[in-house]
Amino acid sequence: MEDHKIVQRNIALQREWYGEPLGDRVRRLVVAFDISQAHLAEVLGISSPMLSQVMSGRRAKIGNPVVLARMIMLERKILVPEVAAGNREAMQAALEEVRDSRPTVGRDNIPVGSEERLVLSALREVAEDEDLTEAAKRLDDDFPVLAELLRRAGASQ
Repeated sequence: MEDHKIVQRNIALQREWYGEPLGDRVRRLVVAFDISQAHLAEVLGISSPMLSQVMSGRRAKIGNPVVLARMIMLERKILVPEVAAGNREAMQAALEEVRDSRPTVGRDNIPVGSEERLVLSALREVAEDEDLTEAAKRLDDDFPVLAELLRRAGASQ
């Protein structure tokens, strides 16, 4: 297969697997955190050449699920008000937290980092444990990841 056709196929696969081309996601992180691609690669735990290949479509996927988990964690940190406002200290702290994280990735979970505690706490404030557990049961078939989050929120602490 010709090189440009391979790239087109890989980018189409990235859209299918990740929702959009990884190059777009990576560029958004580089801009949001005002860092180099090499620095982002270090934070994610991937080599710079590998990140470049994924961005350009020469490779279709990120083989290490922990790298993808860290990317998702960083994407969520863009929404932290201090990071969104461009606070350099908050941006650096977010990058360091993600770089130092050791997420465990399973079939039905992608880690959300420290924000998960806030989400679980907020859910516990608006609903009783039994209601959260019942909601999880109702969502299990169609939305298993969301159901698991509700289940964790409904578990006794």
